[in-house]
Amino acid sequence: MTLPKIGFIGLGNVGSSLAGNLIRHGADLTVRDLDPELVAKFVALGAKSASSPKAMAEQVDVVITCLPSPAASALVLEAADGVIAGLSPGKIWIEMSTTDEAEIKRLAPLVAATGALAMECPVSGGCHRAATGNISIFAGGDRAGFERVLPILKLLGTQILHTGAIGTASVLKVMTNFLCTTHLIALAEALTTMKVVGLDMNTVYEAIRISSGNSFVHETESQVILNGSRDINFTMDLVIKDVGLFDSIARKHHVPLDMSPLVLEVFKKSAAAYGPREFSPNVIRRYEEPMGVKVLGVGFPAQMTDDKPKEMGYEVVPANRL
Repeated sequence: MTLPKIGFIGLGNVGSSLAGNLIRHGADLTVRDLDPELVAKFVALGAKSASSPKAMAEQVDVVITCLPSPAASALVLEAADGVIAGLSPGKIWIEMSTTDEAEIKRLAPLVAATGALAMECPVSGGCHRAATGNISIFAGGDRAGFERVLPILKLLGTQILHTGAIGTASVLKVMTNFLCTTHLIALAEALTTMKVVGLDMNTVYEAIRISSGNSFVHETESQVILNGSRDINFTMDLVIKDVGLFDSIARKHHVPLDMSPLVLEVFKKSAAAYGPREFSPNVIRRYEEPMGVKVLGVGFPAQMTDDKPKEMGYEVVPANRL
């Protein structure tokens, strides 16, 4: 398969993993990030660098953004030397950030006005799966646009779901982040209670894993909790952003929520106590410290890795979709 020229803006934890997959698949890649060391790392692997988002958009066929906030994406796109200024008919912008539905709906027409295509494609599954290309991708945009970007998405991820019109992927992404955060808090409470009871933590881990209490969050984040590193490459400020976006969607539609406000409150208090850049699994400190315990097991990894070989991506088609 002949790949288009691709530009990638945002080489953070997720972005660097996704961009690394493109390098491994031989893409003609141009990168940009505020951290020159991250850019230099990719240049050493064969990528080019761009002097500005505008210059990148002029030089490539597809621009991918993977940035930490809606405000960051807006700035990168709308600045005088931003992406939109460099777009032209036939080009593509793919937003892979976890962003706000209203923002992606606002920016997409600005991109379309240049003759370019706008698609939103947030990812889910953790940095370890982004690194191997086995992450899941939600893709929002019209069907014709989805077909155009699908060959690139198949390299970046495995299970790819076309969610519908622009905005739908962002809504689903923050919903899934709300769910995983809710289970993280529940696991922190459960693990700490089992520690205080005096149970062996390796046995506790297996009891959850083989039971109805299991989840993706347990099989990943519980491991780095029990190792003690708590390093899942995701921080408390990002949790607050994502769950806050979900909470805003529910409030906009007048859904009477119980869990979401509680989850936000727990993480806001934790960020105030431990710092906004603290790893999110260290929410468990809220429960460990009053009890004077440290919830640890034996033989768990400090970081998660994906030991499965890259599976070529494919579209997930919902059964009986209306």
